[in-house]
Amino acid sequence: MVDQPAARIPASSPARTRATGRLRLPVAALAALTPAWLIILLVYLGTTIWTVQLSLTNSRMLPSSEFVGLAQYERLFGTARWTISIQNLLTFGVVYVVGALVVGFLLAVAVDRHVRFESMWRTVFLYPYALSFIVTGLMWQWLMNPEIGIQATMRAAGWTWFTFDWTTKSSMAIYAVALAGIWQSAGLVMVLMLAGLRGIDADLWRATRIEGIPLWRTYISIVLPQLGPSIATAFMLLTMGAVRTFDLVVALTNGGPGQSTEVPAKFIMDSLFARQDLGLATAGATVMLATVMAVTIPILYARDIWARRRAGTI
Repeated sequence: MVDQPAARIPASSPARTRATGRLRLPVAALAALTPAWLIILLVYLGTTIWTVQLSLTNSRMLPSSEFVGLAQYERLFGTARWTISIQNLLTFGVVYVVGALVVGFLLAVAVDRHVRFESMWRTVFLYPYALSFIVTGLMWQWLMNPEIGIQATMRAAGWTWFTFDWTTKSSMAIYAVALAGIWQSAGLVMVLMLAGLRGIDADLWRATRIEGIPLWRTYISIVLPQLGPSIATAFMLLTMGAVRTFDLVVALTNGGPGQSTEVPAKFIMDSLFARQDLGLATAGATVMLATVMAVTIPILYARDIWARRRAGTI
């Protein structure tokens, strides 16, 4: 029996195209990802390493190569203004993060009840997040102005006892900044929570109604535990936003009255441009970076563990 020659696949056949496509795919993917990797390595990672390096030098107006170890960090934590900014950040962060989570969750629950004009309400609640913090700060500055804002309007309507002048009081100014931040960010939390609520099995809701479980208990004991990834994502985004808060403070209070709303980001910018102290500014930036990493890495790890447990892989 004579062996028949193997059939030759034409160069333009689908089989050869698929075969060459599999060979070319890694090269094409590598070529497409190369610019992104270069940006990450050179821009983000490179500048981060350079910032940490500068924080260990005696840099003032211009970068210096004179190594001073942790001297800049000793100066940083020995500065009263930096200590005050950390305290303000803790107060602002707790009120802002907790407030945005609670308000966003309540908005998501309200929208999830299949209200009329649901799309319109989602847009209305999310719209503030589309504004910049500068716009938000200026708007709330006007609203809290005792002469032209909400207080003046209410008193003109006959409510002469009404006061809403938080930005003029040192004890309340940081809460005014947190209130403006909650107003802007609650819509983002609502979207994240709403996505989680819409992913809950409808049979679960029917089972709770059959069992006669009160609605509030259903949300607290059953729904909230299933919103773990949404809550973790919202918490991480809000915390990162709180740590780097700068423009909202500048637009709303400019750090005042006194230093009652001074935050680390404003301290760093003033050190860099006003006092021209590059070493101190980069030390503060490095501390902020470490703070963000200390918050986000455990959250990402916990969220991954939670997702793997739900998937049954661990």
